[in-house]
Amino acid sequence: MHALEAFDLILVLLALVFCLHWVALKLKWLPATVLLIGGGLIAFTPGLPIIELDPELALALFLPPLLVDGAINTALGRFRYHLRGILSLAVGAIVFTTLIVGVVTHWLVPSLPWAACFALGAVVSPPDAVSARAVLKGVTLPRRLTTLLEGESLLNDATGLILFRFAVAAALTGAFSLTDAVWDFSILAVGGVAVGAAIGLAWLFVVKRLDDRMLIIGLNLTLCWVAYLAAEAVHVSGVIAVVVAGLIQGWYQHEVVPAAVRLQGRGAGELMSFVLEAMVFMLIGFSLRGVIERMGQDGGVDPAMGWVVLGVVGAVTVARFVWVFGADAVMVVAHRLGLKREPLGWRQATVLSWAGMRGVVTLAIALTVPLELPGRDLILISAFAVIFVTVIVQGCSLGWLIRLVKPVDLEPAAEVSMAQAELAMARAKLEVVEAFAYAPDGTLLHPQMLEMHTRRTQYMETYAENAEQELENMQPQFDASLEAVGAARAVLLGLHRTGQIEDEVLHSLERDLDVEEMTIFFQRSE
Repeated sequence: MHALEAFDLILVLLALVFCLHWVALKLKWLPATVLLIGGGLIAFTPGLPIIELDPELALALFLPPLLVDGAINTALGRFRYHLRGILSLAVGAIVFTTLIVGVVTHWLVPSLPWAACFALGAVVSPPDAVSARAVLKGVTLPRRLTTLLEGESLLNDATGLILFRFAVAAALTGAFSLTDAVWDFSILAVGGVAVGAAIGLAWLFVVKRLDDRMLIIGLNLTLCWVAYLAAEAVHVSGVIAVVVAGLIQGWYQHEVVPAAVRLQGRGAGELMSFVLEAMVFMLIGFSLRGVIERMGQDGGVDPAMGWVVLGVVGAVTVARFVWVFGADAVMVVAHRLGLKREPLGWRQATVLSWAGMRGVVTLAIALTVPLELPGRDLILISAFAVIFVTVIVQGCSLGWLIRLVKPVDLEPAAEVSMAQAELAMARAKLEVVEAFAYAPDGTLLHPQMLEMHTRRTQYMETYAENAEQELENMQPQFDASLEAVGAARAVLLGLHRTGQIEDEVLHSLERDLDVEEMTIFFQRSE
């Protein structure tokens, strides 16, 4: 394909992404589902070239920015508190699923070598960070479940990739050592942590010394790729390196990145994440055509393979339920023995078991399967089946399941609510203003400023006592404030359109109005 044709195709894909996303919003469907189906249908359009998704490029291009976005926004305190549960899902559940899928596959296809069966299990075992992000945007979950799912999606890709490499090596060489595998796994994981920490600390050192907003935003956006490629270059886990670097960036960004830069950078990051996330699901659908044609069966799938694929999909689903409910049963026993192990309960365990969507990582791993590996066709079609079933069936029904089982948030609320935190900030501001408002001899120099902050603090004291009722009472004020901002913007644009103010004045005052409007929207949505 010519370079200009490739560029045209990228623009067409972007246009399709926006169109399909709009369709999903109108139909009130999960955008990931519509993009996945739309990409699969469009891929078989006559005359359209086959889009080959290079697996190494897919992992390097899509995974780091979407992983780091989740890491930056991770609640680090809850992440540490639930680390045992996260590792149970990100390591234990992945290993267990790989074994179960391998056993089921070998039972259905006895002629397939064990190592190839476990390679298939490693391909379909890790739930995907991109799919999890896409689905979690549309549902409301208890904080513990959200933390477990987000934490799992950050770490489990590394487990699946490592297991796949071991399984393929064993299938091709016929040799496997559990001791060597555990040692190599430890080296990859610890090395990824070390590289990620080094890159994160280097980011912290550099960003403190930058005063140009474009340089800071550019550095923040490219940090994920630097961490991933640096880790892969020294043959350790790039996924873990990205997560560790992202956690460091998320923890320190509030201290070292100026507010204006953080606001502008957040917008750029959200746009990049939206485009990459949507393109992932489109390209997964597009890749289906190439996979079917590569299977060399006249564009179709062997009907006898259908039962095996169904068995793999069923094994993936059942294995997660068995692991989650089994682990929760262990926590119930530990809790009754007096240990600090709070079980999930069947409601949360059911939702957690069902929220195991697969995506770009499963596809990328499947496409790297060597041509000489036995059962390669089965691995490819099974990977696509698992992605489609989990994203479309589980993703679309997750909201319905949550409404059905009504998982209860058993995690204790934070000691300080949002309203109380706002009150503490208002008092801190008032303390500074009081010191500034008076001269050394006690003369009041800035009465209006002092009165404004005093009234603000007094109101916050009332608001903190009954935040929900006060917020409801303020809704008409929010609506009026938004209308006032709209009127001010109309006047500003009128002055600019008639040539009475310069462009610089328009941009400066419009930015003030945008910040004011954003503040009102934020307060109204609390």
